[in-house]
Amino acid sequence: MIRFIAFIFLALAMQTAAAQENDKKEVCIGFRVGSSLLDPKFGNNEANLNDVIQFLNEVRNDTTIELTQVTFCGSASPEGGNKLNRNLAKRRCANMEQYVRQRIQLPDALVKRQDWSDVWQKLAIYVENSDMPNKKEVLHELLETPEYTYNKYGALVDSRKKRLMDMNYGRTWNYMLDKFFPSVRNASAILVTIRKKNEPAPEPKPEPVVEEPKQPEPVVQPEPIVDTKQPAYFAIKTNMLYDALLVPNVGVEFSLGKRWSVAADWMYGWWSRNKSHRYWRVYGGGLTVRKYFGAKAAEKPLQGHHIGINAQMLTYDIEFGGKGYMGGKPGGTLWDRMNYTIGAEYGYSMPVARRLNIDFSLAAGYMGGRYYEYTPLDGHYVWQATKNRKWIGPTKVEVSLVWLLGHGNYNTKTKKGGEK
Repeated sequence: MIRFIAFIFLALAMQTAAAQENDKKEVCIGFRVGSSLLDPKFGNNEANLNDVIQFLNEVRNDTTIELTQVTFCGSASPEGGNKLNRNLAKRRCANMEQYVRQRIQLPDALVKRQDWSDVWQKLAIYVENSDMPNKKEVLHELLETPEYTYNKYGALVDSRKKRLMDMNYGRTWNYMLDKFFPSVRNASAILVTIRKKNEPAPEPKPEPVVEEPKQPEPVVQPEPIVDTKQPAYFAIKTNMLYDALLVPNVGVEFSLGKRWSVAADWMYGWWSRNKSHRYWRVYGGGLTVRKYFGAKAAEKPLQGHHIGINAQMLTYDIEFGGKGYMGGKPGGTLWDRMNYTIGAEYGYSMPVARRLNIDFSLAAGYMGGRYYEYTPLDGHYVWQATKNRKWIGPTKVEVSLVWLLGHGNYNTKTKKGGEK
């Protein structure tokens, strides 16, 4: 599964009246792509989060240090839509603040929020420190060109994102998508402290008052986070075209990570009317391996464009009062009756509701197998011919209603113009 890294920058400005001491503490927190769930069991999160809480406890118990400001920030990488990224960054910022403030009491007066930070500036830093191809041209786009370009009528005609995606036939964008984008999908907490000036020790008095030694205040250990569920992406679906043809069917699809998935389906329609010699019988199943790609697929598994390999096995018996066609050997075993298909598939899975997608796909390839022609005569079915099918062309058409299941497997609301 694709991952992104969230950085917590703990910038400590340690100042005195006579001099300044500057320290910087950096902690990395990992998130899964398209998710704002703060999971301590993911990567090294648990140790790093405990380190943050322990540091804050030490600051609180150190009388020479004063905490003056805590700023929570959120960000998201630019491959997603602008509205979607802003919402995602806002949720990451809120979850970061919630995690910290559930464990450390922070006065509201000290807390500031920045739900959205400039992702292009962050990306420029990573490009500047790299040896990527077309580095000079990329920096020019990131730092010296407008993000959006409008014509004299106020219509949008170009954008920085489009120019970067078109650069070097898409290879530049894909390089940054792989190397840099995981590091700019982040949330951060910036903590500023001031070290007070050490006051001179008071002169000893002739008869000092002996006080009982105070017990040191116990360090509060961070509580384990409540939500430790791992995101899971799978779906149940039905091909509405087959349903319309009175062939009930059901399918399942599971995400394998890294935009790969595997799907299986089964159909069974066994309708007959012997008196009028009408038969509509078909059953079988298939297996599909898919690879998702594009901006939608980068946001969340099981959505967006996809290509794949599809294989099916099926049998049928179709007759409408005249000549009939039966797949496989009459009276044979299940394997004797089966025809088969194998082909390449292309499709697009479109979100339509929080837990629903519609998947459009078409497979084309080869269909083979034996079938029999027969005609009804005097209450019997008379065999006419045995033929071998060798078909090259479309092998499957799918317009499926997809029900998304699993923890974290849901869509955000879609507004006019495709914004989220």
